[in-house]
Amino acid sequence: MVTISIYGLDQYVVGHYSKEHTANLASLFEVDEKDIVFYAPNAYVFHNGVEQTSWNTIVKVNAPEQCENLEDKVANYITKTLKEFSIHLVIEFYYYHKHHRYEYVNKEYPRYISEENVVNVEDEEYQEGDEIYEGNMFEGFEEKYEEAHHCKDGECHCGHKH
Repeated sequence: MVTISIYGLDQYVVGHYSKEHTANLASLFEVDEKDIVFYAPNAYVFHNGVEQTSWNTIVKVNAPEQCENLEDKVANYITKTLKEFSIHLVIEFYYYHKHHRYEYVNKEYPRYISEENVVNVEDEEYQEGDEIYEGNMFEGFEEKYEEAHHCKDGECHCGHKH
């Protein structure tokens, strides 16, 4: 698994970058596309109290140690493809031994959410003529609650405080 963390760029920019470059990065790292993930924290980069976001971008690449010999090619590719989103780039590589990585994948669900299996609420269109309920949606709730808890006339026999 290769994790590419990008600090100092908008999360949506990183999302689009991920979509456009995952296949190429997987090829450069000589791994399957499913082994490339991006991390884009909602954070800012600062220097001396001044925000540097999109001016100075920090990229941290965590990869298995067998990818170390591919570092130059990957660094060149990331520089070439990210420099259109940032003025300055720093790329740092961190390597781990595979035996130090643990993973759990729930077999009941797809490994990743994709465009094919994502639920998009925006697909549900508002139909002209659909009415919005403007009444009291809690009408009758108090009576049902009191009945369920054996309460009468504000006096409780179930131990609940009202």
